[in-house]
Amino acid sequence: MPKRIISGTVIRKAGEKTATVLVERKVLHPRYHKTVKRFKKYLVHDERNETNVGDTINAIECRPLSKNKSFRLLEIVKKGEV
Repeated sequence: MPKRIISGTVIRKAGEKTATVLVERKVLHPRYHKTVKRFKKYLVHDERNETNVGDTINAIECRPLSKNKSFRLLEIVKKGEV
């Protein structure tokens, strides 16, 4: 079964080896037929602790690593401004 890959922006460093990532998707409103943004936050495991706030990353689904953490860092697409 293929693993999900999410891409989003790191909004918070949540302790050692964990980053909070905000993922934005655009959906069509059922009644008004206007594109609206939907947001969801995921906890991503960052083994080498190399992400910073503002980075754009890709993460891949994995086995549950903790209660809320089921994604691993795949790559850093773009470094954020420091």
